[in-house]
Amino acid sequence: MPRFESDEDARRLGEALAALRREAGLSQAEAGQRAGMTSQGWGLYEAGKRPGLFRPDVQRRLTGALGATVEALALVQTSPAEDAPVRPPETRGVANAGRGFNAAPSPVAPVRQVQLSNDDLAPWAASGVVLEYEPGRWPRRDQGCVIEMADGETRVRLYDRADAEVLVVRGGAGGLGAEERIARGDTRSVSAVVARLER
Repeated sequence: MPRFESDEDARRLGEALAALRREAGLSQAEAGQRAGMTSQGWGLYEAGKRPGLFRPDVQRRLTGALGATVEALALVQTSPAEDAPVRPPETRGVANAGRGFNAAPSPVAPVRQVQLSNDDLAPWAASGVVLEYEPGRWPRRDQGCVIEMADGETRVRLYDRADAEVLVVRGGAGGLGAEERIARGDTRSVSAVVARLER
């Protein structure tokens, strides 16, 4: 029985998984931790070199760790090749061409940046790290978020959960272990962090 349908199928499925992880703003280590494995184990799945990549239960486990679905993985994997950006041969294997499909234009504002001035979110992100966030995009659990308060203050935290009355986040002066409850009426907007830039 062959390990994979083909090396090309395995590579494409691994690339689709990597695209979903990048979209979630996670490193391989963070994604692996959420799925209960090492960053090396996660990397083998993304490289299409780990047995079980085509099993539905494994796909549910991996996409669940990213806050995505198996359907989203299939959508990214089966995107038409003609929509994929073409990389010049001299940069093959070095440059990241991103996703292989063109998403619908986003009605939200362009990505913005904020630089951390303290270590309240260490080890997730330390002072000096620049975070890119997308206004109008709601964060997933354990994803960084930028909260614009009604009084003009901007807070950067890790999103936990929310309901109609309260936003629950972690971080702040108490560190990542400290839970902070913010009344939804005190916030103007909550935006998902989509990238961390170490400078």
